[in-house]
Amino acid sequence: MQIKYADYIGSYPQHTLAPKDDKPEYAFIGRSNVGKSSLINMLLDRTGLARTSGKPGKTQSLNYYMINGAWYVVDLPGYGYAKISKTERRKWQKMIQAYLKHRDSLICAFVLVDPNIPPQKKDIEFINDLGDMRVPFSIIFTKADKSRKMEQVHANIKLFQDEMLKTWTDLPKQFITSATKKIGREEVLEYIHILNEDYLEFQRNL
Repeated sequence: MQIKYADYIGSYPQHTLAPKDDKPEYAFIGRSNVGKSSLINMLLDRTGLARTSGKPGKTQSLNYYMINGAWYVVDLPGYGYAKISKTERRKWQKMIQAYLKHRDSLICAFVLVDPNIPPQKKDIEFINDLGDMRVPFSIIFTKADKSRKMEQVHANIKLFQDEMLKTWTDLPKQFITSATKKIGREEVLEYIHILNEDYLEFQRNL
């Protein structure tokens, strides 16, 4: 898929205020230091479109980006690390959960996981919550270039898969990526293209 157009549309404190044109949406979420903004910029080939920060917790709303005039990337607040108050954290959780459960145009939630470290409890818990809410999702392993040994990356991915299989019968679609080396870009975009085609076919048959 070629990205011809990508632009920031707006930030919304709740999904009911977000665009209502029924275009397919793809949400990106992960722990606050997983490299989400860098990945989004790499996928869309737009430096600085999604704001990166050395301070976790930069994203605080539902950030919408229009792609090729046809679909949205939705940048969700991170979880598990940002130093915010309990009140603010609960507010974020409610906003994210409401979006995931009730946004009819959400096609897939991409859960970002760092494979340079062993499986994290909060990642597994969040994925299990998606299952409980029946939200379709895929996993993107980020920062694949950070480890000196790819063997360790693959070992941690295997540990993560094994942890998931304790509660899941089948594993979801998975991608290994690097924002700096653009690893996995074509694979993720091709997957989104396929999902877009399926969504349009479904809409035509309504």
